[in-house]
Amino acid sequence: MNASFTPPNLATLILDFDSTFTCVEALDILAEQLALADPSRTDLALIKPLTDQAMSGEIGFSEALQRRIQILKPTRDDIAALAQTLKGRVSASITRNKAVFLEHPGKFRIISGGFHDFIEPVVADFGIHPEYVLANRLIWDENGVAIGVDLTNPLSQDGGKIVAVNNLGLPGTIVMIGDGWTDYEVYKGGAAERFYAFVENVARPKVVAAAEGCESTPVARSFDEVLHAEGYQGRYSFPRSKLKVLLLENVHPEAVRLFREEGYDVSTVKGALDEDDLIQAIQGVHILGLRSKTNVTAKVLEHADKLLAVGAFCIGTNQIDLKACSQKGIAVFNAPYSNTRSVVEMVLGLLVVLTRDIPDKSAAMHKGVWNKSATGSHEVRGKTLGIVGYGAIGSQLSILAEAFGMRVIYYDLAEKLLLGNAKRYRSFDALLAEADVISLHVDGRRENKNLIGAAQFARMKDGVIFINLSRGHIVDIDALADAMKSGKVYGAAIDVFPEEPRTNDDPFDSPLMGLKNLVLTPHIGGSTEEAQEAIAEFASERLLNFLNRGDTTFSVNMPHVQLSEVEGRHRFLHLHQNVPGVLAAINAVMAKYNLNVLAQHLKTTESLGYVIVDVDNGYPKEALEELKQVHGTLKFRSLT
Repeated sequence: MNASFTPPNLATLILDFDSTFTCVEALDILAEQLALADPSRTDLALIKPLTDQAMSGEIGFSEALQRRIQILKPTRDDIAALAQTLKGRVSASITRNKAVFLEHPGKFRIISGGFHDFIEPVVADFGIHPEYVLANRLIWDENGVAIGVDLTNPLSQDGGKIVAVNNLGLPGTIVMIGDGWTDYEVYKGGAAERFYAFVENVARPKVVAAAEGCESTPVARSFDEVLHAEGYQGRYSFPRSKLKVLLLENVHPEAVRLFREEGYDVSTVKGALDEDDLIQAIQGVHILGLRSKTNVTAKVLEHADKLLAVGAFCIGTNQIDLKACSQKGIAVFNAPYSNTRSVVEMVLGLLVVLTRDIPDKSAAMHKGVWNKSATGSHEVRGKTLGIVGYGAIGSQLSILAEAFGMRVIYYDLAEKLLLGNAKRYRSFDALLAEADVISLHVDGRRENKNLIGAAQFARMKDGVIFINLSRGHIVDIDALADAMKSGKVYGAAIDVFPEEPRTNDDPFDSPLMGLKNLVLTPHIGGSTEEAQEAIAEFASERLLNFLNRGDTTFSVNMPHVQLSEVEGRHRFLHLHQNVPGVLAAINAVMAKYNLNVLAQHLKTTESLGYVIVDVDNGYPKEALEELKQVHGTLKFRSLT
């Protein structure tokens, strides 16, 4: 540790238990458990309304507490079972900061209108000893049934938290954290110097309104904010709840859950945004998540004042200006494998459907026409499937197509590992001429625009089946329409288009509409619940690893560095232009402030350099300011 740096005196933090330390109200959970054991107990439905009225200050706390115990009448076994349940319901931000509790024994206290019997076992796991718990006591009868509350305990009375905190006689600053009106009263009554209205689990309007009116009573969306503000951790880094995540285009709810569980502030937008709307929306945003319809242009990035990373919750990244992102030090991640199976299954289904002329037969049936005929219908067994693009999707398609009895040939510019009996063709034209079914699986680079046009259709077999589930701009749609009208293409399935509606409410138009034996789908190749959830998990994990520890594995534009969790140390993340002298300048700052380096990594690409430095806890803010000023710096962050 730098000897010249002295941490400030830390305040004693007193936390409410229900809906603060835990994410639930304990007596409400107890009522639910008792109701499950005995469904005839309809009186238990009164518990939650009494809890809400007390926490919002609508009725006296003492009255609500006594009435609830008289209704519940729990046994000792019921209370023990409740304690076990509550151990699994500790608030997310409390759980992820468990180490902080253990590192500062005696600095964290619990005060609650609840009861020692179920609170002590839960908080003990966080190093909070029984003597640091202020709570009520139950009165038991000879059969081990709770029949009342010890009314001599000040916490059983209105205003009791003020008395209990004052009775502690603690030296130094006292800070109260809670969600309820009785918690705010601790500050209002002068027993605490500061109060945080804790809204991670529930926001009580009366409490929030009171807190927002005073500088000493901020609203805290997570415990990270409290620890940051009170100097327990991350003194010079950003609390997670202050980092804004914007997710567009109906990104799967699993992504929302994962970011919120980690303490980030998440907003969602149903559809895509055009350039002007995105410029407005992206200001102040740290993480942007999107799918395929929103374009992140250089102009958008000029207005992205806080942006750290972009997550493409899909395979492609052609909708993102990767060069501009790199120039601004913005990491880009995607999900290249997560929807592979869904796309492959759709291709297989479509090639069978088209080979049997099912789209037209089904349409005729809906019009009352019975057309039972084998003319033009074939098995796929023995046919040749030509795959253009032998990546994750193309290679998996080849394996499953072989299981159908098909012969597989493929064309790809890059050398790829052959799977099964697939055969590589080095001539694109040769593949087009030989395949009975052609399926496209290429990326969205600009060079692939109109990869398939009139000349390519002319080289195909007469009666070919044509499928495109990759990118819309790689096929000349007018040329396809002509090829279908002439009979060159017997059947086709198109899932992607050069121009697509931004939302489901916008109209769709195409020259392909109304053609025979043609399946048109609204870009749903990867749109299965399984695929979207997998994409959400994969892309979110990449972004969270980048946010939480600086890991750039799987980034499409950053040097790849795989990093461990940040434990017992501080981490500096320095992204810079790949110019001479940057590492030397960083090390000079480390030496100047006598920082003890625990680990250091450097990884570069042609244009970017990424330095990660782990140092001992404790460092002056001036060191960070100098690191930010190193020549060539694009982005600098510190993590704790």
